Amino acid sequence: MFFSRSHKVLPLLSLSALALAISHATSAQTIDNTTTLPNAQAGECYAKVIVPAKFSTQEETVVVQEASERIEVLPAQYESAEQTIVVREASQRITTVPAVFTDTTQIVEVSPASTNWVNGGSKSIPASPAALDGIARSGVDLASVSSGACFREYYTPAQFKTQTQQIMVKPSSERINVVPARFETVDERIVVKEASSQVIDVPAVYRTEKQQVLVEPAKKVWKQGRGLIEKIDNVTGEILCLVEVPARYTTVDRTVIDKPATTKTVEVPAVYKTVKVQRVVQPASEQRTPVPADFSEVSGRIQSAEASFFWLKKGESASDSAKYTGQEVCLVTEPAKTRTVKTQTLKTPATTRVVDVPAQFETVKVSRLVKPASERRIPIPEKTKVISRRIETEPSRLEWRAVLCETNTTPTIVSDLQRALQEEGFNPGSIDGVIGSDTKRALEEYQLKNGLDRGGVTFQSLKKLGVM
Repeated sequence: MFFSRSHKVLPLLSLSALALAISHATSAQTIDNTTTLPNAQAGECYAKVIVPAKFSTQEETVVVQEASERIEVLPAQYESAEQTIVVREASQRITTVPAVFTDTTQIVEVSPASTNWVNGGSKSIPASPAALDGIARSGVDLASVSSGACFREYYTPAQFKTQTQQIMVKPSSERINVVPARFETVDERIVVKEASSQVIDVPAVYRTEKQQVLVEPAKKVWKQGRGLIEKIDNVTGEILCLVEVPARYTTVDRTVIDKPATTKTVEVPAVYKTVKVQRVVQPASEQRTPVPADFSEVSGRIQSAEASFFWLKKGESASDSAKYTGQEVCLVTEPAKTRTVKTQTLKTPATTRVVDVPAQFETVKVSRLVKPASERRIPIPEKTKVISRRIETEPSRLEWRAVLCETNTTPTIVSDLQRALQEEGFNPGSIDGVIGSDTKRALEEYQLKNGLDRGGVTFQSLKKLGVM
């Protein structure tokens, strides 16, 4: 005969311990890795893209039936003898009472709850760091915001006023009156022309040559590019292209000396003459009179206050001058995912019951007890079940990625991209080699579904689709 008995054994993981083991996700913050421009070559274009968060699956082992024991009873052994004695000595019979189990259910969390900032009306697009920074600068403590709260962005237009100012129409100056010199007339023999040497110039002979002159050397510059698709939000889609600007030259006419200029010297004798000459008695002088500047009054409109942006909780009233920009950010909580597992709990462990068997007397062959009855305990191991749960291993982040833009794409590449999206089940519109709204929407849906970087026609997406 085989019987079962069990003892109370602690489970591997209780419900309370399992709840403590699964950590609750906090507000996801996107990491910005785009503060430094990439090391690019001329003709390459880069855009800010959102690299999605990464998740991993962990397995938890849950006890569905506790460990117990099965008891195997070995009967007593006897020997026979011929004499008038007790035919069978008094003994005991052991019976077993099997263990009793009760069926219970246990709720196990397989994916933790998470709280995230998202764009209003969408649970899949996270809020930009710029929007969260604007809410914090408006005096809101992001850590204390309750789930479900939404904030809206407002702006106050710039203010102007009319101001009158004096404009100088004519600067100050001086009026000069000249007092002429006074002379006296005398007879004097003077050298009309002193002896001298006259140097006669022999002009140089020139010729004209053409020469190229460097106006601006070659260089490489980062220029704001225009991509094939528009921005996804306020922080992604910005495109910069490294462009090689060639050197610029101009052709000029250059006059060069074919034969340099020379001189020759000729002696010229002095010339004398008696003439009436005027000697200066009083030199000429000037009188300066200040002339003040002329001014005119002009009325103009100047800015008295700059436009400002601020955030208010949804439902709060803004001033009459403030206007809603249309941007809304909400803190939403995605509930945890659970799974119900059926388990068995030990209610009553297996036991044994001893029944006394009285001795039997007869003058015949008797059976003597050689070996009493005994029991053997066989352990029954516990039963477990593996439950999978999903946790975040790496947060989303902003990074520079090489993308297609006007400088490095062709209609053939765009057509191949449209055909590849169509084969994957995403409708890009007409296969026309032009990035339109349907192609943009289909590409973003493909990137979201496959966990790819978002924010432009990235080379990662082209390789995944087999275009490059």
